[in-house]
Amino acid sequence: MENLIGLNIAILIADGFEQVEMEQPRAALRNNGATTSIVSPAKGKVRGWDFTEWGDEFPVDIALAQADPGKFDALLLPGGVMNPDKLRMQPEAVKFVKSFFDAGKPVAVICHGPWTLIEAGVARGRRIASWPSLQTDLRNAGAEWVDQEVVVDGNLVSSRKPDDIPAFNREFVKLLGQVKGRADKAA
Repeated sequence: MENLIGLNIAILIADGFEQVEMEQPRAALRNNGATTSIVSPAKGKVRGWDFTEWGDEFPVDIALAQADPGKFDALLLPGGVMNPDKLRMQPEAVKFVKSFFDAGKPVAVICHGPWTLIEAGVARGRRIASWPSLQTDLRNAGAEWVDQEVVVDGNLVSSRKPDDIPAFNREFVKLLGQVKGRADKAA
């Protein structure tokens, strides 16, 4: 267990996010003491996708239009096909994602989530795991696509699919623990 108490993690999602790719990482973050907030362009509630059909609705904690990336320590980008496709078409969402990279903050992305990274212009020069259908998109954006359960490239943690979630969670929590440890020593 890492001590993530005091860390505030944004979870950026739109309708159609792969529910398990939000719920399981969120639980891992909370179990290690982090606070999580669902940030979304959706009003009031956002609806997940449960593998082959619509899933549950979740309350939006902060509307994307009011979200200040400076108030978060890291970003979680679940996948699903619909979710990142919607997010990458919204300039506010793309700007929100880019701001985490500009600040050097940790970002975790899984499945189709890297579409938003591509749109934000932050994929170039990175090693990124994703759902296999994104490999050409990632290569065209200047990234090295990797078919591994989890890849850590600096402040970026990426994975391919729901089966990879245990490794994804482990590496994201570990990275956050290292970041928090450095911040605690500096304080």
